[in-house]
Amino acid sequence: MKPWWLLILFSPAVFAELPQPLPAFLDQHCVDCHDADMKKGGLDLGALPFDLANADAFQNWQKIFERVRDGEMPPKKKPQPAKADAEKFLASLKPALLKADAEDIAANGRTRSRRLTRTEYENTMHDLLGIDMPLKVLLPEDRASYGFETVAAGQQLSQHLLARYLDVADLALTDAFQRALKGDETFKEHYTPEMLTKNRGGNYRGPDLRDSRSITWPMTLQFFGRTPTFVPESGWYRITLHDVQAINPGSDGAVWGTLRSGECESNAPMLYMIGLVEATSTPRNMVFEGWIQEKHRLELKPNDATYKHPQSGAKGGNVSFVGRDLAKEGFAGIAHTGIDIERIYPNADRAALRKNLFGEADVQTADAATVDKLVTRFARRAFRRPVTEELAVAYRDIARKALADGDPPAEALRSAYRAILCSPRFLTFIEARGTLDDHAIASRLSYALWVSMPDYKLIQLANDKQLHDPQVLAQQVDRMLAHPKSKRFVTSFTDQWLKLKEIDFTTPDSRQFPTFDSVVQESMLQETRTYFAEMIKQDLSITNLVESDFAFLNGRLARHYRTEAAVKTGEGMQKVALTDKDIRGGLVTQGAILKVTADGTSTSPVVRGVFINERILGNHIPPPPPGIPAIEPDIRGATSIRDQLDKHRNNESCASCHQTIDPPGFALENYDPVGVWRTGYGKNNRGAKVDPTGVTPEGQTFTDIHSWQHIYTQHADQLARGFATHFLTYSTGAPLRFSNEDAREKVISATAQNGYGMRSLVRAAVLSEIFLSK
Repeated sequence: MKPWWLLILFSPAVFAELPQPLPAFLDQHCVDCHDADMKKGGLDLGALPFDLANADAFQNWQKIFERVRDGEMPPKKKPQPAKADAEKFLASLKPALLKADAEDIAANGRTRSRRLTRTEYENTMHDLLGIDMPLKVLLPEDRASYGFETVAAGQQLSQHLLARYLDVADLALTDAFQRALKGDETFKEHYTPEMLTKNRGGNYRGPDLRDSRSITWPMTLQFFGRTPTFVPESGWYRITLHDVQAINPGSDGAVWGTLRSGECESNAPMLYMIGLVEATSTPRNMVFEGWIQEKHRLELKPNDATYKHPQSGAKGGNVSFVGRDLAKEGFAGIAHTGIDIERIYPNADRAALRKNLFGEADVQTADAATVDKLVTRFARRAFRRPVTEELAVAYRDIARKALADGDPPAEALRSAYRAILCSPRFLTFIEARGTLDDHAIASRLSYALWVSMPDYKLIQLANDKQLHDPQVLAQQVDRMLAHPKSKRFVTSFTDQWLKLKEIDFTTPDSRQFPTFDSVVQESMLQETRTYFAEMIKQDLSITNLVESDFAFLNGRLARHYRTEAAVKTGEGMQKVALTDKDIRGGLVTQGAILKVTADGTSTSPVVRGVFINERILGNHIPPPPPGIPAIEPDIRGATSIRDQLDKHRNNESCASCHQTIDPPGFALENYDPVGVWRTGYGKNNRGAKVDPTGVTPEGQTFTDIHSWQHIYTQHADQLARGFATHFLTYSTGAPLRFSNEDAREKVISATAQNGYGMRSLVRAAVLSEIFLSK
């Protein structure tokens, strides 16, 4: 070990500037592994300046502080510092870190300039104009940073992207003005079973006509179940299936299928989910709403991989039912007596859309003064705050020039609106450094809980400068979470926080997992989103993330999970009670979570362990050191993943992280890549036995998922801290900083008395200084 005086001579720029007792502590416990020779983890203390105004240097000193504080450094195999010495080290370093971080936030703000994500943009355009056409698919995908698309650090605003925004704004305004000026397109058709079974040429893959009913069967032929229900224009449609009834229902009393739309031709194979069909023995009407593209049609069929599949009955891609009675042969089917398709406008009818664009004015006869007022009104709504006269004049001049050139008032308005929709004041969040003003609070709150612009109520409160009142702000949080628009938050937040948007990234091997299908996958998404919404609505304890006495299931998902929970037929996704023997309590055991943390053929305790640590437990896991090979599970199941990991963990540079990563991954190893319980690896559990035992980083042993869950229900504050961190990162557009930790702890302590309720945590986070400042 190098003597301290030698270190000063060796690197005076670092050690001579360090406050006491940092030099002695680093010399005794850190330098042996982190000098110019060893440089473990890429850290050379001899070359690390104590210049906390330097972002890279600050991050390294923050990591040093956190590793010592959390007991991760020095490694367990090395001599450990006395508790008093470690506390003195931390007490000496913390004030300097706090001061430097607070000064940087005061000068630059914690949240850098950020723009609307493409989802936020789409919702805002829908609410601002009253249109309903999909827009985000026309924009480049957002890149996530710190797990969220809303974080400014991962966003770009290039010339190419601005051009795309301009194109999309043109499409949106065209749709809005056409509806406002010419009226809504209408379409309403009723299709009888006889109409649905007519073949317009080519291979027949339509339903079976029997006893004046249309019946589809679980045939594997591509696009079987397609119908001649072509829609004339892209739009939202309400689809009513009349007298839907199950033929030969399964053990859960239903026949499960999918209603999808598409061209249903081999040159355009993409199909778009509209909804799940749960046909029961009792006939009933089923109503769906979905966006259908121009000249696309409906495809309806049983889509349960567990059903027997009948042969097509004909050659060359055709289907024939002549001389066949598939019902008597025992095949499952979905029957109905007809389909209604009607064009709808779910966001706003024509009157509401006209009001969004023109207020109460008659746009056909509007004079220049009226056009001026409408432009200013639209700018206030689009910019989500009052506009100055100087700013309004710039957009009014665009409209006035158009009027002078002979354009009608509607076209003049459209020109001005187009410019407004391409302004940074619309596309980005306007937030000054320091405490947010009321309009910035209104926008931040609305985009957090509604993923869109503030409504009239929020804007009025902002105008009256009432949103700094904690009581008023808390009331708005409760109001907004109770509003139907909060479904957008549930979807957007879970898509990013829990990576649900990645559920399609892998396709499970049908030979290994023959019972997995699109109905199961869609049910898994519904399960997790409904569960999270229930935690918010009922203000349930944060411990429900890891363990609960209830679950949300439908009949198909219950059968996939092989659970004995009592699920009622025909009621779709429903809340069911669990017993102590059930293995489905908590969010962490849900199929969507288990699927997005697997690769379609195998599972890895490392992948699942990192996910649970970072997304649920709130532990940051650094990337692996350079040159460390990934662990490739044995897909045959002959070798236990634990055996491979044991060799990996023997590497000293891996061991410290894996003692945190691996335990939750081991606890979840009884769940295969599609969320089904298993006791062994490989097909039919015939490979190496699953070993779900382990030891938590705190030294507590667990024998299975139940005991692991029980341990972490005792760590509610840790779970609350992790959730609050994610929500604040998502809602403010920036990760929490070192100097935010005390404010975050106030959020946690404010919810302790009611068991760290999820709704309470969201409310406390919104009331925090972190949320209310840039």
